[in-house]
Amino acid sequence: MSASDYRTLLTELDAWFAAGRAAAGGLIPCTGGCTACCHGPFDISVADAELIDDAVRRMPPDERARAASRAASLLGRMRVLAPDWEPPYAVDALGEDRFDRLTDALADAPCPLLDERGRCGIYADRPLVCRIIGLGLRTPTGRTVDNACPIQARFPGYSELPPAMFDLETFEAHEHRHLREAAARRLGSADRWEFETTIAAVVARHAEPGPTDSP
Repeated sequence: MSASDYRTLLTELDAWFAAGRAAAGGLIPCTGGCTACCHGPFDISVADAELIDDAVRRMPPDERARAASRAASLLGRMRVLAPDWEPPYAVDALGEDRFDRLTDALADAPCPLLDERGRCGIYADRPLVCRIIGLGLRTPTGRTVDNACPIQARFPGYSELPPAMFDLETFEAHEHRHLREAAARRLGSADRWEFETTIAAVVARHAEPGPTDSP
């Protein structure tokens, strides 16, 4: 399996969201240019990192350079808050509490992949978490994932929408295989499948004069 295979898996979430949006009858306000959920660092999986890296590599050179510059700047701000955080910028190297404090401190920082118009530069290759925000999710086993949209209370009826059904357990079984294979390719060991980093750490690799040694 490859990054493109993982992208195909993620389209199952896109289909789930599209169906939930249609069922909601216009109550979900998500639209191009809304960036409410595109601020602040957050953790992404090793498969997401591989997908993003591949997408950034395919961007036009000028767009890639601008995104890499924004990422390097954000990563620099993160390093000010966590001076001992070093490549490969693993989230678990900071620990949950320190990473939470870092994300809280930079909650207003835009994702480096947002362009000047507030559009995602790699929308088709955006990570898993970006596809699940905007609608609550419920699984056949009764698990729930709350809608994490930070501005849902501004829209009448939106926050009261019931979660939409999605077979997350089956999805996660397929995702796990992608995580192990991505870890083997990117980190040299399938056993590191739980590795998580940030978008800034991935995209900053493409800044001049050359990539860093972060995954």
